[in-house]
Amino acid sequence: MIVGTNAYYMPGACFFDLAPAAGGEPYRIFLSIPAEAPPADGWPLLILTDGNATFPFAAASLVTQAPYPTGTNVGWGVIVAIGYPTDTPYDALRRSWDLGPPPMKSYPPFVEGGPPVVIGGTGQLLDFIEHALLPKIEEMTVLDASRRTLFGHSFGGLFALYALFERPGLFANWVAASPAIYWEGCEILNNEASRQTVTADAPFLHLSAGEYEGDELAPFQHRNNDSAARLEKKKLEKTVLLAREMAQRLDGTADGLRTEFELFPGETHMSVLAAAVNRAVGIAFAVRR
Repeated sequence: MIVGTNAYYMPGACFFDLAPAAGGEPYRIFLSIPAEAPPADGWPLLILTDGNATFPFAAASLVTQAPYPTGTNVGWGVIVAIGYPTDTPYDALRRSWDLGPPPMKSYPPFVEGGPPVVIGGTGQLLDFIEHALLPKIEEMTVLDASRRTLFGHSFGGLFALYALFERPGLFANWVAASPAIYWEGCEILNNEASRQTVTADAPFLHLSAGEYEGDELAPFQHRNNDSAARLEKKKLEKTVLLAREMAQRLDGTADGLRTEFELFPGETHMSVLAAAVNRAVGIAFAVRR
């Protein structure tokens, strides 16, 4: 414990807990709303999953870029990050349920004697976003419904893809970083094959991965005792290959979905988070001229 110092807080940021309308455990919502009056059409909105981990990146990225739009092409907007009432970056059990798509399945506990790990609650999280979270934020400020962006990383990236395929009209931009497309034998590809299409403005999907999520270990990982097992895991997950293939497959489809794949040099599955969140900020709050 550090003694004799003041706690640090991020200016312009706050959080509150919000429970689903149907009941259940609350989410911790991290929020940043610009100080000035909203534009005539309302603020663009960026919603992030894994909010405890992603909100600091997003808020810092916005406040350092938005004051200089001619140099960054980033303007002001509202950031909302969906997290959990914990001081840790992740709540492994709850995020597994929230971000792991159906069908519902149960897996062994993360630790011996712990509760089983269950997935399949993505539809409920989408309901929470659509019917509880968005109305709550709209009570607090004015939003531009045509400029909503959803971001997720890893399991959150898988959630973003599921949301796009099931409710494509909910957001205009979808940012799936290092999505776990391989999960359960690439079950998400079945959702892609039967995806709902939209006839309104064409949505945009940004897929990405770190350079060292492909078939190669990062230089420092060769020194680790788990290097062989880690390399085999990479070959199983095929994060770069599957994300790139999905972007190529979906670009310019009948409903006008636009896609882009980006490889972040020098990044691993976890180090890519900062770069990917920064890219989401640039997509969500791009200056419109």
